[in-house]
Formats: sequence, C-alpha cells, structure tokens
Amino acid sequence: MTLTNDELTELLDRMLAGWENEVVEFKEAARQFSADKTGEYVSALSNEANLRGLASGWLVFGVSNTRQVVGTTHLIDVHQRQTLKHHMHQSIDQGLTVREVYEVMHSGKRVVLLEVPAAPRGIPISWKGDYRARAGESLVPLSLDKLDEIRRQSFSTDWTAVSLPGATLDHLDPEAILRARQGFAERYPRLVEELAGWDDATFLSKLRLIIDGQITRAAVILLGKFTSSHLLSPHMAEMSWKLSGPESAYQHFGLPFLLNASALVNRIRNIQLRLMPPNELIYREISKYDERSLLEAIYNCIAHQDYSRMSRIIVIERLDRVEFISVGQFFDRSPEDYMVNELVPRGYRNPVLVEAMTELNLIDHMGNGIHRMVQDQMRRFLPLPDYDLSDPGEVKLTIHGAVIDESYSQLLMVRTDLPIEDVLALDRVQKKLPIRGEAVAHLRKAKLIEGRKPHLRIAEAIAGATDRLADYVRTRPQTDAHYAALVVDFLQRNGSASRADVNAVLVPLLPEMLTAQQKRNKVANLLSKLRAEGTIRNAGTRSHPRWELS
Repeated sequence: MTLTNDELTELLDRMLAGWENEVVEFKEAARQFSADKTGEYVSALSNEANLRGLASGWLVFGVSNTRQVVGTTHLIDVHQRQTLKHHMHQSIDQGLTVREVYEVMHSGKRVVLLEVPAAPRGIPISWKGDYRARAGESLVPLSLDKLDEIRRQSFSTDWTAVSLPGATLDHLDPEAILRARQGFAERYPRLVEELAGWDDATFLSKLRLIIDGQITRAAVILLGKFTSSHLLSPHMAEMSWKLSGPESAYQHFGLPFLLNASALVNRIRNIQLRLMPPNELIYREISKYDERSLLEAIYNCIAHQDYSRMSRIIVIERLDRVEFISVGQFFDRSPEDYMVNELVPRGYRNPVLVEAMTELNLIDHMGNGIHRMVQDQMRRFLPLPDYDLSDPGEVKLTIHGAVIDESYSQLLMVRTDLPIEDVLALDRVQKKLPIRGEAVAHLRKAKLIEGRKPHLRIAEAIAGATDRLADYVRTRPQTDAHYAALVVDFLQRNGSASRADVNAVLVPLLPEMLTAQQKRNKVANLLSKLRAEGTIRNAGTRSHPRWELS
C-alpha cells in the first residue's frame, strides 16, 4: 500500500529516533549510489526483515550514519527509479525487487526511502549468487545458521519439503534431470562450468530437492519417473487436459511434471486470429493464446497446488478460452493486487517446490506471473485473465482466446498509452462486471465509456481517439519531474519568472480533477522542492518572489 506524505514523514521520524540498524540502513548518497551496492543491501535487508518477522526493511538515502538529514539528489528522475527497480529484479536471483521508492521533504531537505520486502518464508534472498546480511554498519555474508533458519521456516507446513526415506535417484527420470540442468544453466550461465562437475545428488542438493541426503516430494513431483507415483500415494500427482465443445477429448499426464507440463500445453489448439484495427484495411494476426502465458499458468498450478487435498490439476480447453483449476485457496493477497503491481508474495504454500522451480527457470519472476500475463493479453488486444475464487477450496484461472467486445480490442489498438488500472476497469466493463464509482467517473471523463450504471459500455467513437488522447492527458496527472522540467525550460528561455508566470505555465496542465486551491498548493510544493534541491533560487522577496536558475 502506498504511503502518504504525512505517513512517510512520521515513518522517517521513527527511523531517526532509533530503529534497529539491521532493518534500516542510512546512506548520505548526496548525488548517487552504486546500483550493485544497493542490490547487496536489498538482499541483506530482505533477509534481516524476514528473520525479525517484519514486512519490510528500509534503505534510506539523504541521511548520514549519525542520523543527520543531509538531503540527496539520488534517484530524482522517474526513469532512474524504474531503471533501478528493473536492475534489482534482474540481478536478485529470486526475482525480488524494491517494493516502492518514496520521496519526502524533511527539514527542507529531500530524502529517498527504498522499501525492501521481507524475504518470503522459507526462501532466502541472494544478490548475484551471494546471500547477504547486516552486522552493525557492515554488509556480511548471510551466516549458515541464519540461512538454515530461513529455510527451516517451510519445513513444518510445506508438504513438498517432506523427505521420502524409500526414494533413491533411480526413482527419478534421467531426461527430466537433464532438462533441469539445462534450466539451471539458462538461469545461471556463470555457473555452467561448475555445474558440469556436479553429480546428480550434488545438483539436486543445491536445489534443495534433496535435503539431508534424502529425496523430497518436490523432487518426485518435478523429476520422478512415471512409475514413481506410488512414492506420493495416496496423494495424486496428475494433470488432466479436457477438450470441451463441439469436439471432445481428454488426456491425463503424470510424472515428471517438469516434462509433462509442456506436453499438456502442446495439446491446446493455438490457431491464428485476425483482428481488424479501426481505420485500417490490413488485418493484424495474433496467436489465439500466448504460449508463455499458458506455461506460466500450468507452472503456477504445479507450484501452488495443495497436494494434501489429494486432487489432480485440471485444464479445460473450451472454444474461446482455457481454464486452469487447482485446489487450495489463493495463498497471499488477491489476484487484483498482482495484476496491477509486480509484487512479491510474503509466503508460499510450497516454498521448497517454488524455490526449485524458480532456480530451474520455470517460474521466471516470483510473484510477477499474473502481472506479466495481464500485460501479454493487453499487447494482444484480448480480454484480461480472470480469477474465480468463489469456491474457497480452489482457484480457477481463465485465459481468453477470443474477442468479447470489439470496441475494447479496438480501443487497445488505438490507445497503447492506457495505464493498466484503466485497462482493468475497461475489461470489467466489457465483461458486464461492476466497477468502483471513482473508476466510472474517471473513465467517463476520459470519454472511454458511455451509458449509465449498470449498463456501461466502452465508447465506440474510435475515430475520435486523437481528441480523446488530449482529454486524457488533461485529466491524467503527470510526474513531478515532468512539471519540474517545464519550469526549468521556462527559466532557461526567459531568465526569471514570478509566481504568476509559473502559475501561467503549470496550472493549465494540472489535472482537472484538482480544485483551484489544490493546484496552487501543487505549484508551491514543486517550487519548494526545486529550491531545496538547489535547482532554482529566489532572487526577489518572500512576498514577491523572482525565481531564477541557481
């Protein structure tokens, strides 16, 4: 949840008053700070927050080690912040990234706070292969006792972490193990030579599929021979595909899931669709389903299935959609949270299985699969995935392979600038599902929907998209960096500006939903921020300011 400015100020005051330094790290970083060093701190703070039972750790720029606020210009640009989050995401081996980057003015100086999510239960966080921790003011390797403490968190509740005393390497499929090695090498190319020297037992121990010399249920699920299913009895290790419609067929897929997940997806008929963009005479061809999304869906079923419920994973292919059904309630937060944001879950039902699948490059981004599936459907102009949680004992994911409302698909073709929140709301409109009142007001003001509740519909006047884009820009707030660049550009051209001049530049561009007073406050705060950063100075008086570039 995003914090308000008052909440951030209160939070920073508490940190300065004396939070434990294992969950908060202060850095002066007057102008910049190493991205790689930031990644090491993210690993350390994430692990320490987990061990202390906290939701987050914090890396704070603009504050000295003696807790004196000194201010910083680090990460002042929105693009810099997004680049940093992406770099964290790519280089942290478990796919975790910074949850949020906050800015707050404290004592007239800018402070940046990076919120680092705690490591999920049972899964320590590493930076480029190294697990980090805090020791006083220093970064140190995560000690073995702390590493084991995090990993043991999953043992008491993780069904897949249980060892099978009667199981041996002979119960595992050699082809599946070879495929696992390939996936590991793809994820860790720097370890390819070292990987070649590991025997199978060493390799599987590295993945924690072998624990204390014994093969786990997770190892059998992913790599077990077809004839090894008795090791999991009476629990089921089976996936079933069913074709429902004018034609009917079915097929069951057993162990090893690592190989048979792809075999099941290959049974889904993935023909080409032709969509006609508005005001064009050439069709756009897309595949009925995005193969990456289909694999993501089946891998999620495997990773998060409640195997103790003794049920199979079911995939139903219908004429216009595919449904993926697995047992067990949605484990952490709601699907909508992951659709909008790239969140990392706070915990998993099957941590050992999830960690192994991540290491094998099956689950590319922990917790980000849903967000990516949504974006894939947006890029293909098709309805967004649906999650049905009406049965508390199961999760049903539906991936659509056909247009529901032509106006929706045409709108996505024309308006590639729409934020994901708007597309989610428009998707609910085309599916005749209710949306919140503020979303209705926003979409109506942007001229994206028509009609009255409950009979809302997506606007059909696609030909007027250029005019609607102008309306949308006027109603959608821009970043502070955008407005600041306009002020700097004005001063470069004119030398100086009064407050009335600045108002004349910015006020017409501020969102129409703001009141006149809110717009004046916005301009005042922006000028104060630029002055505190040293970008501009007041060459006039307090009552009659004359702003110039510093």
